[in-house]
Amino acid sequence: MNIKAFKAWCARPDLAAEVASVPYDVVDTAEARALASGKPHSFLHVSRAEIDMAPGINPYSEAVYAHGRDTLHRFQKEGILQQEATPQLFLYRQTMGRHVQRGIVACCSTVEYENKIIKIHEKTRQDKEDDRTRHINTLNAQSGPVFLLYRDDAALDALVSETENKPPRFDFVAADGVAHAGWKFQDPDAVAKAFRKVPVAYIADGHHRAASAVRVARERRALNPNQTGNESYNWFLGVLFPASQMQILAYNRLVKDLNGLTPGAFLEAVRERFTVKPATTPVPAAPGTVCMLLGGTWHELTWTLPAGTTPEGRLDVAVLQERLLAPLLGIDDPRTSKRIEFVGGIRGTAELEKRVAAGEHQVAFSMHPTTVEQLMAIADVGGIMPPKSTWFEPKLRDGLYTHVLD
Repeated sequence: MNIKAFKAWCARPDLAAEVASVPYDVVDTAEARALASGKPHSFLHVSRAEIDMAPGINPYSEAVYAHGRDTLHRFQKEGILQQEATPQLFLYRQTMGRHVQRGIVACCSTVEYENKIIKIHEKTRQDKEDDRTRHINTLNAQSGPVFLLYRDDAALDALVSETENKPPRFDFVAADGVAHAGWKFQDPDAVAKAFRKVPVAYIADGHHRAASAVRVARERRALNPNQTGNESYNWFLGVLFPASQMQILAYNRLVKDLNGLTPGAFLEAVRERFTVKPATTPVPAAPGTVCMLLGGTWHELTWTLPAGTTPEGRLDVAVLQERLLAPLLGIDDPRTSKRIEFVGGIRGTAELEKRVAAGEHQVAFSMHPTTVEQLMAIADVGGIMPPKSTWFEPKLRDGLYTHVLD
């Protein structure tokens, strides 16, 4: 792998806590507006610029993208964001309870993405790609990092440990209790050299950001016959973590109706496809188990798989989709169906129980988390996971590091 140091625009250390914002795609407009209320330096004013405009404005209008660009320029002019004088690599540590993950902030190669050295495990949606492509092109910047992982490497661990022992540039605890700290590597060349022994990396979260950055690179290459490959548009902002430090939570499912079936008929149909018994807990204890909430009662679903099942076919979310959601509930494409909702495991099974009890949904499914090893095995063979297979926590924050294109 090749990673590149860059002249990052960094949040001013004393403002880092206020600038740092959740990723643009984990909140809707109303939630973003509430989070940024009273915080004029929040990066949500850049990534979700519609929050500063008239209610009801189309978030995909040219005016919104332009306002995000203008806000970014204002943050730069006012010193809320400050540019490094020389290209740098950074260490970014997140602490969530007892869980700690340490990532290397760098620019990653769009060409290595195209050549599958940077591997994916999800399909992207055209509308979301279009949005982030327009966002990057209008801002001339990548305003949020892609979350990547790599198989652990002792040399990189040593460089990270050495840097972490020095005083951080910023260190704060966000409102959600997650602690964030950052450092500059003293010798970025040593980090980049060590990375050249890492064979591949995997996108954990941020597939749309990465795909959009690659689209921008292709567009700009086509307009630049004299390009060398080192142009900033050929690189995208990422944070790379060792695989052993990743924390994947469950990604649960809620379905609005039973596709015309009565609860009894639906349960009987489920029994024909799974081994069903009363659940002693709403949280699956191991892979190969799904807990289903129907009519106020939790049921445990288990199954056996035929020999030769592909790595992606072995995923619990894939089995649920192929054996139940599609044939029984008529949800053929969970990426586009309006009858299914996905709930990050960080909200717990109490959220599922609340929404079913309120009558918003008729059935809920509590999943066991996909493992990092499953993710890498599927990506290694070019497989694609079903939508919403992984929920990584903690999420990276936007605004701490920004990659501006030349």
